[in-house]
Amino acid sequence: MNALESQLDYAFGDTLPDTGHTMQVAPGVRWLRMGLPFALNHINLWLLEDELDTPQGRQRGWTVVDCGIATDDTRAAWERIFTEELDGLPILRVLVTHCHPDHVGLADWLCQRWQAPLWMSTGDYAFARVMSAALPGAEGTAATPHFQRHGLADPGTVATLQGRNTYYQDLVPSVPHAYHRMQDGHAVRIGGRDWEIITGFGHSPEHVSLYCAALNVLISGDMVLPRISTNVSVFAIEPESNPVQQYLDSLAKYAHLPGDVLVLPSHGKPFRGLHTRIRQLNDHHRERLAEVLEACATPQTGVDILPVMFKRPLDTHQLSFALGEAVAHLHKLWYDGAVRRLLGEDGVYRFVAV
Repeated sequence: MNALESQLDYAFGDTLPDTGHTMQVAPGVRWLRMGLPFALNHINLWLLEDELDTPQGRQRGWTVVDCGIATDDTRAAWERIFTEELDGLPILRVLVTHCHPDHVGLADWLCQRWQAPLWMSTGDYAFARVMSAALPGAEGTAATPHFQRHGLADPGTVATLQGRNTYYQDLVPSVPHAYHRMQDGHAVRIGGRDWEIITGFGHSPEHVSLYCAALNVLISGDMVLPRISTNVSVFAIEPESNPVQQYLDSLAKYAHLPGDVLVLPSHGKPFRGLHTRIRQLNDHHRERLAEVLEACATPQTGVDILPVMFKRPLDTHQLSFALGEAVAHLHKLWYDGAVRRLLGEDGVYRFVAV
C-alpha cells in the first residue's frame, strides 16, 4: 500500500473473489474479477440482483455491469459464473460503463447468450460501434501518424505500434446492434432501488457511473480508481481534444455524494474515502501539469514529455496510453494559454512556455 492508499479505507481488506466466483459487497451486489493480459491484470465486474417485466411476465435475475474482454479465458470464467453463481436465475440485462475493450468486449456475447438488452450511454455506445467496425480514423492505422505528429520517430516503436492495428477489434469483435440509452441525471431502477446515472468525460466519450443512495454505493467504473490515476489521452480521432480538463471537471460531479460512500471501482479494491481520492487525483494532475510546464521552458514534443511524466519503463500497450496522456497534459496547458503550440517543418508539434 502506498502513502496515498493509506488514506483510504479498503472495506474488505485484501480479500478478493476468485476468478469465476463472486463475493457480496452490499445487499444484492456481488463482485467478480476477470483477468486481463496487460500490466493492469484484472477488471472488476458487478452482478446486481434485479427483477424486470419481460414478455413472459415478471422475471427475477441479474443485471451485469461490464463484461471483460473477448477471450476464451474470460468466456470460460463467465461459464463458471453462469453455472455456480447465478442461483439458477438468468441475466436480464447487460449494463456497460464505457466503450473500452475490458468493459464492452463480451457485451454482444452476453446479450446474445441471454437474449438480454444492452444499456450504455449514447456517446460510448456509438464509439464502441465505430471502433469495432474499424471505420477510417478510428481504426488502429490512425494511431501511428497521430503519434508521429507528436514526436514518435523510433522505427522499432513505430513498427511495434503498427502491429497493434487490430487491437480493438480483436478484443471487441462485435457490439450489439441496438441499445437502451443511459443519460446523465436519470436513474436506472435495479432490484427495486434507484441508481443515479453520473456521466463523466476525458477518459471516454460519455462514461457512466452509478450511485445508489439506498445502499450508499457508487459503481465508479474507471472514473475514480484507488491506486492508479485514470488514463486521459488525446487520440487520433479527436486530435484537438482537452481530456484533462474534461476529466477534472467531471470529478466535481461526485461532490454531492456522501463521504462514506462505498466505491466499487473497475480496477483495484472497493474502498471508502471518495472525496479524499478525488483530492489526490486533482493534486496528481496539478503536479504533472507543473512538471510539464517547467519542461516546456524549451520546446517539447509529446515524446519528449514521456520521461517527465513516466519514470518507469513502458511496454507497447502502456506506451500508446502514456503518449496520449503526455499530449493531453500539453493540450491542457495550451488551452489554458500557458504554452504555445508550434508546428515544425518536420510536421511535428512542439509546445513551449509563454
